[in-house]
Amino acid sequence: MTRSRSTLSEIQDDPRWRAVLSRDMSADGQFVYGVRTTGVYCRPSSLSRRPNPDNVVFFDSAADAEAAGYRPSKRTAVDQSHVAQQHAMLVADACRCIESAEYAPSLKELAKDSGLSAYHFHRVFKAVTGLTPKAYADAHRAKKIRHGLSAGSSITDALYDAGFNSNSRFYATSDALLGMKPGQFRQGGHDTEIRFALGECSLGSILVAQSQRGVCAILLGDDPEQLVRNFQDQFRQATLVGGDADFEQTIAKVVGFVEAPNLGLDLPLDMRGTAFQQRVWQALKDIPLGSTASYAQIAQRIGAPKSFRAVAQACGANTLAVAIPCHRVVRSDGGLSGYRWGVERKQRLLDRESECVQEPR
Repeated sequence: MTRSRSTLSEIQDDPRWRAVLSRDMSADGQFVYGVRTTGVYCRPSSLSRRPNPDNVVFFDSAADAEAAGYRPSKRTAVDQSHVAQQHAMLVADACRCIESAEYAPSLKELAKDSGLSAYHFHRVFKAVTGLTPKAYADAHRAKKIRHGLSAGSSITDALYDAGFNSNSRFYATSDALLGMKPGQFRQGGHDTEIRFALGECSLGSILVAQSQRGVCAILLGDDPEQLVRNFQDQFRQATLVGGDADFEQTIAKVVGFVEAPNLGLDLPLDMRGTAFQQRVWQALKDIPLGSTASYAQIAQRIGAPKSFRAVAQACGANTLAVAIPCHRVVRSDGGLSGYRWGVERKQRLLDRESECVQEPR
């Protein structure tokens, strides 16, 4: 049925129609348009042949279009691939901008350079990297701070080189960035007291360490001396204190949890990592006992479906074995992949947890 002239004029005057005509990528995610004669819907930047405005109807989302009986265009997959490539390039440029800027660019500045709206750019950046632009900038600044202090820079030079424009702003966040006072970090953890102890369990040797915040390391291996050397490398000048009677109870709890994971581990954890790693680790803790999840599923759960490789890297960076159960993450086909403490230990942990779930209560 042909539309009236007034309705047709409304379509042609609608800014959304202009976005369709120009295949405006910045409008993607804000609406889709349906074509009444074909029953399909497309995103504004679609490479499909431009429709007759007389046949166009707008929807706020793809879900709304499908609810109205429209189906995705056959070009959807091609469009998505094309848009994904564009988004990846835009985000890569934005990351370089963040990393090279003297001060962290604002969301508005980054969005303007990308040609997207601030809202859409924020969504695209998070989908590609798994982090918001602010979280990415914060993580980059933390990395620069750690590098500067480790290289011997003064605290003042390091904080300004990392983009902090005042001492107060840096010191307000320094503990979260470094896990300790900046002066202590610069001196390799000097004056930072960390208690640790070695033990044995059915998986081999185990090292448990605890800071003032909580358990900061649970390491597994075959050589206890190597475990100690690896841990000491992290805090070259920290005050390492051998476990006293109270701490022996802590390591006993950890060993007990390794042997009987259904007991749970009610201990505070000192999880040190980037914002993205923290999100991944929290998602791992949410995997139920006796269950597994793929790297892709974890990426989906944290709202970064394309970041499954980064999820795998976050699993590899985990220094809290068992407490953060990266052993519960498997390949999409269910097969076991690499594990920091050995695939054999990973299989034994999964088998033990499965047995605990199946035991009668």
